[in-house]
Amino acid sequence: MNTRRKMTAILAMAAVVPLTLTACGSGSGGGATAGGDVKTLTVLDSYNNEPDKGILQASIDKCAAQVGVTIERTSVPGKDRMQTVLQRSSSKTLPDVLMLDNPEVKDVATTGALAPLSDFNVDTSAFAGNSLDAVTQDGQVYGLPLPADTLGLFYNTDMLAAAGIAPPKTWDELKAAAAKLTKGDQYGLAFSAAATYEGAWQFLPFMWTNGGDETKLDSPEVKGALQFFVDLVNSGSVSKSVVNWNQADVKDQFLAGKAAIMVNGPWQIPALAKVPSVKWDTVQIPVNKAGQTPTAPLGGMVWTVPRTGDKAKQAKAAEFVACTGTEDSQMALGKARHTVPTQNDLHEKYVAEVPTMAAFTKQVENARSRTGKLGKEWPEAATTIYTAVQLALTGGASVEEAFSKAAAR
Repeated sequence: MNTRRKMTAILAMAAVVPLTLTACGSGSGGGATAGGDVKTLTVLDSYNNEPDKGILQASIDKCAAQVGVTIERTSVPGKDRMQTVLQRSSSKTLPDVLMLDNPEVKDVATTGALAPLSDFNVDTSAFAGNSLDAVTQDGQVYGLPLPADTLGLFYNTDMLAAAGIAPPKTWDELKAAAAKLTKGDQYGLAFSAAATYEGAWQFLPFMWTNGGDETKLDSPEVKGALQFFVDLVNSGSVSKSVVNWNQADVKDQFLAGKAAIMVNGPWQIPALAKVPSVKWDTVQIPVNKAGQTPTAPLGGMVWTVPRTGDKAKQAKAAEFVACTGTEDSQMALGKARHTVPTQNDLHEKYVAEVPTMAAFTKQVENARSRTGKLGKEWPEAATTIYTAVQLALTGGASVEEAFSKAAAR
C-alpha cells in the first residue's frame, strides 16, 4: 500500500478511537487510578536512534523529576509511529504522553483521541503563532511543540570564495552561482526531489516564498517555482539524480564535494561537524523577487495528552507536557539537537549560544505549518506536489501540465 492510501486507511480506522476509549481505564499499567496519587507515566516517542534517543531521555528525566513521576518509555521508528498509535488505540493501551509529528496532530485530534491542553490549564501563550497553528484544531491547542526545524541553504565557503561568489539571496543569484560552481563531477546545487513527503517538503520553500499556495496548485506562482527547479536540472547545474535522492543523500553529496550548495535542514549539522575539512555556512531560502519573505515549512515533534480514561493520569501527563515547554527544557533540547525553541522570546538568547543556527532561527520565525490551510487534506496535496515535481523533472509532463496530471493520478 502506498503512503497516501496507508495513511488514509489508518486515519479512517482511527476515527473509531473515541468509542473505544470512553469507558476504558488507563492502559499504562502503572501508577494510581483516577483520584489517587500518580507515580508512573507511560511515554511513546519516535526518537529511537542515538544520539537523539539519549538527548530526549535527558529531557524526559528532568521533567519526570520535576513533576514527581517515574517514566516508562517506549520508542518506535518514525515510520511506524502512526501504525503504533492505531494499534495502541484499538487495544486501549494509549500512552499517557504521546509524541506526534506536527502535521499529524490535527488528524489525531479530530478523532477525539487527544485532550485539549486547556482542560488542564496549560499556558501556551509564550509559544509562537506558527508553532501553535500546527497543533490547533477547532480553536483548541492539542500539544506543546518541541524545538522546531526547517529548511535553509548550506554552502561550501571555500568553494564560493574560490569562485568569487557571495551567498545567494535571490533565485537569479542562486541560478548564476549554481552554474558557475558546476564543473567536472561537482554540481552547483543539490536538493531532494524524491517521490516522497521529503520531496514535497523540499519544494515548499520555493513554492511558498514565491507566493504559491497548496490550495491552488495550478497557480502561476506554484508553476513558477516548478519551472525554477526544471531550469536548474535542464541547465546541468543540478544532477538529474535528485529525483532519487532523499535529504541524507543530498548531505552525502555535499560532504563528498560533489555539491557546492544544498537545500537541507539543521539536523545535518552533527554529520557535517564530523568532516571538519568541509567548511560551510548557511543562509535562508532565496526569494524570487525583492520584497518576498523566505518561507519554509515548520518541522518538529509535539508532546500530546491522549484521552486514556484516567483523569488523574491525564492531569499529571499535562504537567509533564507543560514542563517540556519551559525555557530550560526548550533551550537544552534546542542546543543539543540543533533545533529552534518554539518560543520567539528565546531566539536571541539561543542564537547567541548556538551561532550556527542564526539563519535557521530566522527561517523558523517565518515558517509555516504544512497542515495550516488544508488540515487532514494535506497528505493528498503533498502527494500531488511531489508527483508533479517528478513528472516535470523527468520529462513526464510540462510544467504547465504537471500538477493537473499529478492530481489525476
